[in-house]
Amino acid sequence: MSADWQNGGFGIYVHWPFCQAKCPYCDFNSHVSREIDETRWLAGYLAELDHAAGQIPNRVVTSVFFGGGTPSLMHPDTVAAIIERIRKHWPMSNDPEITLEANPGSVEAGRFRGYADGGVSRISMGVQALNDRDLKRLGRIHSVEEAIAAFDIARDVFERVSFDLIYARQDQTLESWKSELNEALSLAIDHLSLYQLTIEKGTAFSDRYEKGGLRGLPVEDLAADMYDITNELCERAGLIAYEVSNYAKVGAESRHNLIYWRYGDYLGIGPGAHGRLTIDGQRFATEHYKMPNAWLERAKNAQGEKLRNGLSDLDQANEYLMMGLRISEGISVSRVEALAGRPLDRTALATLLEYDLIDLLNDQLLTTPRGRLLLNSVITELLF
Repeated sequence: MSADWQNGGFGIYVHWPFCQAKCPYCDFNSHVSREIDETRWLAGYLAELDHAAGQIPNRVVTSVFFGGGTPSLMHPDTVAAIIERIRKHWPMSNDPEITLEANPGSVEAGRFRGYADGGVSRISMGVQALNDRDLKRLGRIHSVEEAIAAFDIARDVFERVSFDLIYARQDQTLESWKSELNEALSLAIDHLSLYQLTIEKGTAFSDRYEKGGLRGLPVEDLAADMYDITNELCERAGLIAYEVSNYAKVGAESRHNLIYWRYGDYLGIGPGAHGRLTIDGQRFATEHYKMPNAWLERAKNAQGEKLRNGLSDLDQANEYLMMGLRISEGISVSRVEALAGRPLDRTALATLLEYDLIDLLNDQLLTTPRGRLLLNSVITELLF
């Protein structure tokens, strides 16, 4: 009998924690530092990979994702050395997806070619807005002109390029978002990530909001209309909503993120990186030390991991349910019930079906478009 993680595959996430500036909406583990000793950082990453290879050998890696922070601040040789070490320890699928996140302000043609030569096959670019006023409001350090120039460079070097936009911003109208999204769709190759602005605790935006700042945020009905028009325009352009905030042509979905949503295993290394690893039949949640210097000091001895907690059967069932209902394909009823060791609540299923929030197609349980708008409520009803 195959281990459950094999339903989702295996990938590796590498966290680079540094940025040129901290965006006020960002709650990721990112830091601004003037001096970075990449030689020491590379040694830390390689030591962690060497250690992990002894615990989870013989896995086929289907994806590698360099996230952050701003990984496009890394030297291409650093990225190439990490990819080379991964290839040394694990076999890779025939067409592995190796993604690197990039910000337009840190892009240059030579650097992108260096990443491609080192093995990167896909770029995910944080554009966030296509007008300069809103870029400034979001704390971005690039202009629209720089973003489009960076995208053009990426498109010349890589076959697969995705970029992010944030909507439901201050003073944004439905018409202005339609115009901006149409411009984005005219640029897009095969994938877009389109997120509603959320105010996360611990961010500069959260502090402003609690003090009465950030005026002009859209009311709930307008934000819902923006979500609806996003789905409509993307589908018309051939980019299907395969996840709540992600749109792609068929076959161009982010394979790395699908590992998360299909509840596979993933090794996370770097400051604050999380992972899910199955070792000797037990699935663990892992977490690395968050502060860069604390992680770096320990990583050289392959001790960057801070926590490793065993997950119960119910923990795993609930995590699979929470992740899998985000994607259009949904979850396998037989798989989630096998993980939980008990059936889903039939009364809750009947109610959600009655209100057109879910569909049941043979063994697949998925949310409807209406259900995605109320996803947290749907999940709450189904949790074990």
